[in-house]
Amino acid sequence: MAAFGTVFMPEMALSTFNGEQWSKPEVVAADHISLHPGAHVLHYASTCFEGLKAFRHEDGSITIFRMDANIARMIQSSRLLSLPEPSAQQLEDMIVGIVQHFADKVPAPPGSMYIRPTHIGTEPAIGKAANPSLTSMLYVLLSPVGDYFSGGIRPLRLLLEQNGSRCAAHMGMIKSGGNYASALQPILTARKAVNADQVLFCPDGDVQETGAANFLLIDGNEIITKALDSTFLHGITRDSILTLARDMGMTVSERELSVDELLERASKPGTEAALSGTAAVLTPVGTLIENGKEYTVGSGQQGPTTEKLRKALNAVQWGETEDAHRWLTRL
Repeated sequence: MAAFGTVFMPEMALSTFNGEQWSKPEVVAADHISLHPGAHVLHYASTCFEGLKAFRHEDGSITIFRMDANIARMIQSSRLLSLPEPSAQQLEDMIVGIVQHFADKVPAPPGSMYIRPTHIGTEPAIGKAANPSLTSMLYVLLSPVGDYFSGGIRPLRLLLEQNGSRCAAHMGMIKSGGNYASALQPILTARKAVNADQVLFCPDGDVQETGAANFLLIDGNEIITKALDSTFLHGITRDSILTLARDMGMTVSERELSVDELLERASKPGTEAALSGTAAVLTPVGTLIENGKEYTVGSGQQGPTTEKLRKALNAVQWGETEDAHRWLTRL
């Protein structure tokens, strides 16, 4: 497989809002869209998106993982960005329709079909910096992806950043392109300066998230992660992992976690840390970097609990175990 998210199906689902109503969704070519150069999204970043996956099971059936949760979050993001709100049914019809259209292209596990619904403001009005776009475009791209860990599992190196945030606090739970853009320069700087893979943003010592994933600390039978608030993304993979951890009898502590506590716990031999997200499910963290000093997390390698939780979620996604929480939509 090519690099994650660089290959696309030739067609996508698309609908537009003209200020009064949504158009009937169409299947159109996925290699271009038409926008006025003054489109609101190009000047004022009125954009949000989602990321979810469809899987092929051994019996040949296709399922989509936690589509309802992604749809609810996208409607929330649209509302918080003052974009025209699509209905849940509209989004579901577009997602299901385009996945069915390319059902024969959904890879077998460990591959999947990555689904990217995207919503942008299209009104040509460069004088509306303080006003929302009255028109918008909603489309759903598909990208077949392979095994995220095909090159082997490599524990990540994270730079702890206490002097900045990933994004503005009131924007944290919106899945908007601007949030990723604001984190990009700190990430590139960290790569160059200390060979870090990512930045773990910890404003004023409060451990939050990295530029593209939620952070989990695993200490024995306990998972510690920041409690949900408006400052960071409410990850659906995060929620799935915590749910499975509770099913296994683990203690899930959603609370404030300071940098000092993180470093103290990380030094214990059995401690693990991981990043959760749609692409990799769980990626182990082996090293934390703070003030020029490196701290090894536990053994520095992937730990058994991280591996167990990732395999448990994959087993649900791939149809290898019971879907006890009704997360799968079968097409």
